[in-house]
Amino acid sequence: MSETSKAQAEKRIEELRTELRRHEHLYYVMDAPVISDQEYDTLMNELKKLEMEHPELLTEDSPTQRVGGKPAEGFQKVRHSRPMLSLDNAYSEEELRDWDRRVRELAGSLPVEYTAELKLDGLSLALHYEAGPHGSARLVRGLTRGDGQIGEEVTTNVRTIRSVPLSISAEHLKKAGVPQEFEVRGETVMPQKAFEKMNKDREAEGLAPAVNPRNAAAGTLRTKEPSVVAQRRLDVYAYFLLTQGEYVAIGQEQTLDALTALGFRVNPHRGRMHTVEEMMQYIESAGKRRATLGYDIDGVVFKVNAQATRQRLGYTGRAPRWALAYKFSAEQAITQMYDIMISVGRSGKLTPTAMLNTVFVGGANVSRATLHNADWIERMGLKIGDWVKVERGGDVIPKVAEIVEDAEHPRGDRTFVYPKVCPICGSAAVREEGEADYRCVNVDCPALLQGAVENWGSRGVMNIEGLGEASVYALTTQGVVKSVADLYALNEEKLAALTEEVERNGVKKRQRVFGPVEIKKLLKQIENSKHAGLARVLMGMSIRFVGERTADVLAQEFGSMDDLMNASAEELERAEEVGPRISRAIIDFFARPANRELIEHLKRAGVKMTAEKKQRTTQLAGMTLVLTGTLPNLSREEAKARIESAGGKVSGSVSKKTSYVIAGEEAGSKLDKAQELKVPILDEAELLKLLEKEVQGPETGD
Repeated sequence: MSETSKAQAEKRIEELRTELRRHEHLYYVMDAPVISDQEYDTLMNELKKLEMEHPELLTEDSPTQRVGGKPAEGFQKVRHSRPMLSLDNAYSEEELRDWDRRVRELAGSLPVEYTAELKLDGLSLALHYEAGPHGSARLVRGLTRGDGQIGEEVTTNVRTIRSVPLSISAEHLKKAGVPQEFEVRGETVMPQKAFEKMNKDREAEGLAPAVNPRNAAAGTLRTKEPSVVAQRRLDVYAYFLLTQGEYVAIGQEQTLDALTALGFRVNPHRGRMHTVEEMMQYIESAGKRRATLGYDIDGVVFKVNAQATRQRLGYTGRAPRWALAYKFSAEQAITQMYDIMISVGRSGKLTPTAMLNTVFVGGANVSRATLHNADWIERMGLKIGDWVKVERGGDVIPKVAEIVEDAEHPRGDRTFVYPKVCPICGSAAVREEGEADYRCVNVDCPALLQGAVENWGSRGVMNIEGLGEASVYALTTQGVVKSVADLYALNEEKLAALTEEVERNGVKKRQRVFGPVEIKKLLKQIENSKHAGLARVLMGMSIRFVGERTADVLAQEFGSMDDLMNASAEELERAEEVGPRISRAIIDFFARPANRELIEHLKRAGVKMTAEKKQRTTQLAGMTLVLTGTLPNLSREEAKARIESAGGKVSGSVSKKTSYVIAGEEAGSKLDKAQELKVPILDEAELLKLLEKEVQGPETGD
């Protein structure tokens, strides 16, 4: 083909892509199509034909490439540019007023105006865009929320969602005032019509229907076949915009306008308000509108609009102070509790669970509900046989809310006696002073072993596929695995010898737990897990209070299992988010000879227990600093991170022990307190000089 005809094809391909993107936006985002499906298909088929004839002109962001990726073999874990935090919740006008009061106190003289947005009942998603051709931006990554720090990459599946732009033109970027590299955060939902269609299809295939759209959306987004995701018609509603890991420096309402200008679907139901009375009116109207939306909501989210005010308010350890989710009342249903069962977790905790006659509540069939602990059961006066109100809101674990007692619902007649021994091994169950829970203290308890092995192999830890409940039960009860270290001594012979009893047509017989293919796959998975790294190993140890976030922090802080095992409480508490309770749990864990022996066995098996150590300096070692006001360049989180990386601590209050107060604009009472106590006060520039002072080292003469 001549260069002229190739140039003509390139021009036509770009015209078709632009036109198809426009129609996708009109259809899937604006709900305002202007051409028929047949006309759309004609344009699409022409583009496909041209791309087949000129494969060198095919690009990932072409409309033809939404469904075309290979099925996913697994989902890679990726750290978020900044944490995807939770929101604090309110359930009443009184709680909303308390939040509004706190916001205004912390805001001082800065403006307080709220935006209200519907709280969609879906799952959070982060979309990353990078520079594309001709000044455009293109989608390069989609991440689930995960634990808020680390998400799973589901880019191939996200590309099939029609309301997510694969590319954004330079014109739209300019209109929105956004650079080529940015991040959008939003909520993935399954519309009710799509949910109903999916369940009809499942029933036709003889499969159990999904219980609610949220669970269906979550399962769909993690499906390993992109074509299935495309058929399910998920939607993404955008609500946050970030550049270089920071929220854009504009108000929330301007952010939503910018997202609309970029071509994202933004929920049209939003409002601006100044008072709690206006907020309550919006909540009431949202509740009335709830049944007609076509997708599920479970409340309203209020956000402080002004960026400067949000910076002043900052964050707690888990949530922004400038946002709140007002949750609709949890759905309730009445049913009878016919028993209380005690389960034993991998940490030895004895957990009571109400066994219920199945009842439909909160979008799901519920047959079990949490009862918290022994004190809670005693305070409630709960008896076996009681009729109870069970409530479930959104994705919350079902719980018993109250006892129902009337003519139709008589009280139960059996008092429940909380066991003082482990129901699995018969050893003593101990409740330490200040603790609400009873725990089995027998390290050889089968329940602890089975739970520990299941946890070790789980997706978020060592990711060993094939270590499900049934296979772990066989491995542990038949004595093949007596600790997680024994997993690394498994071979084909040992696995082939495992059998289990099954019943078919009334006849019981024994069969192998693993077939030849499963054995090879499991052994490969176990071998691969050796390289998971220190943080995953720490997660697998089931140390109390050490979850994924803390395990990552400890791995970066110490770099090796040996250094962590031998750390003092003071050294442990220098790590971010590690306080006395966590440090005590870590020290107690490593003080047990059995745990140290386990670690030695894992080392000999070749399990990697190192990590890239976080680089720290020591120029602020031993110092305590307090931040107040808005700094001109650094956000509160950035300043805190730099101080802690230099060995200092950041406190929320000023005292005589405070080394420095770092004051920005609109500094409040902390500045007054510092002046009163004659604590040295620095501005941002002086803080930066302090941070650089010892990094550069002392000057020396020639």
